[in-house]
Amino acid sequence: MVLQPSFARLLRSARAWIALGILAPIGMLIVSALMLLELQQDAWDRVEVTSKNLLQVIERDINRNVEIIDLTLQAVQENLRTPGIEAVSPEMRQLVLFDRASTARDIGVLLVIDEHGAIGIDSGALPPRKGNYADREYFRIHRKSAGLGLLIGRPLVSRLTGERMIPFSRRISKPDGSFGGVVLGTLKLDYFSHLFEQLGLGRDGAINLYLRDGTRIMRHPYEGTDIGENISDAPTFRRFASERAGSFVGTSVRDGVVRHYAFTQVGDLPLILNVALAARDIEVGWRAKASVIGIAVLVLCGLTAFLSLAFGREMRRRDSLQVELARLSCTDTLTGLANRRRFDEVFATARDGALRTGKPLSLLALDADHFKRINDRYGHSVGDEVLKRLADCLSASVRRPDDLVARIGGEEFVVLLPDTDADGARRLAARVHEAVSTMSIATAGIGAGAITVSIGLASGATVAGEPPEALYRAADAALYEAKARGRNQTQCARETIASVRTSKSSLQRMRA
Repeated sequence: MVLQPSFARLLRSARAWIALGILAPIGMLIVSALMLLELQQDAWDRVEVTSKNLLQVIERDINRNVEIIDLTLQAVQENLRTPGIEAVSPEMRQLVLFDRASTARDIGVLLVIDEHGAIGIDSGALPPRKGNYADREYFRIHRKSAGLGLLIGRPLVSRLTGERMIPFSRRISKPDGSFGGVVLGTLKLDYFSHLFEQLGLGRDGAINLYLRDGTRIMRHPYEGTDIGENISDAPTFRRFASERAGSFVGTSVRDGVVRHYAFTQVGDLPLILNVALAARDIEVGWRAKASVIGIAVLVLCGLTAFLSLAFGREMRRRDSLQVELARLSCTDTLTGLANRRRFDEVFATARDGALRTGKPLSLLALDADHFKRINDRYGHSVGDEVLKRLADCLSASVRRPDDLVARIGGEEFVVLLPDTDADGARRLAARVHEAVSTMSIATAGIGAGAITVSIGLASGATVAGEPPEALYRAADAALYEAKARGRNQTQCARETIASVRTSKSSLQRMRA
């Protein structure tokens, strides 16, 4: 497959690879963050389902057990109205009244309390145990109000067994409708402890059972000080009471822990059940995965960024080397001027421009006079120094950015002057002679004026069909003429071209 040129250039760009080294890790981090957020949401979704399933199981168990207790209380109410029940023996009456109670779990005491608060019938003892319950809240409520049905009271400590229990009671009415006492059944709080402790809720998880008025009946994990506490003013409980069922995330008033609350009303009873799972417990598995994934992604992103930046730096270094190699390929190593290759490229461009515009193009060809003698007398190191000083003089004389100074070999130099006529070229040649006349090399004992140059000047409009090297040949021929006429001067090709062509071969011997 052939790459588009723009895309191929992009692949070779160091900046593109550096940008890729930055953008790729950022993209990986964004994608990883989105994945981790999705995993976090999955954890919360699983908790939502799990909490609702737990609520359903617990709610059904509690509702069924309370229903059995209530059916027992209702049976006692009905059987007490049975004619002749008073004439039955205490043993038989006890059996008849409380025959359903055996199916309820963790039931406490079952009592029939008369209108004065004394125990009339006791399911657990014959004769009945002694006690008076006229001061109990449930007794006072039933005495004042008829038709309440099942009343679930606040947790209390049994006076008969010393255990903490929840009272369930129904009113006993006499045939005339007056208050005849209370039938009482209690459920041990151990029932809820046994039911709740089977569930793994995490370190800060909790299960709570409340009365609708906000009284806490039971909490798991169990703490005695929590039982009977009223939290009706807590924002979380107000949410429980305002809806029959639901879930939300809130902060506990008890310990300040942020939890996910799933809640429901227990059947048609005035009981509210909730399962609360701590946010940090919900996310503990997610945090472990997030840590592993996060560290792995950060390492990979760091490695990607490092490799991309390293690759980008290597490409920049390669580009710099290519630029330097290109510069060196067009630069004379001794003088730092353009070399013959660079001159040929610029000359071709300048000639084509002159052909298009019709503007003049000038060229100076020059070399050092008697350079061979300098080398023979002072050595090549001094000769090289002379060439470098000449290069400096030429560069200092040229003032336009489009002009080109080049060393084309040995002691030969050229100055290419686009858009310059013969007069302008002569002025530049004069500046060159003036600059060279001040040149000296103190270390070799060469004073000012000892070194001179001969210059050949060719100028004019370029003509279509003329050989590309015609201008250079003309300047070179003018240079020969300057040598022949005594050196340290400038000759213009238009004045000498004819004579130089005829005598070029003889003048070649004079260049040294």
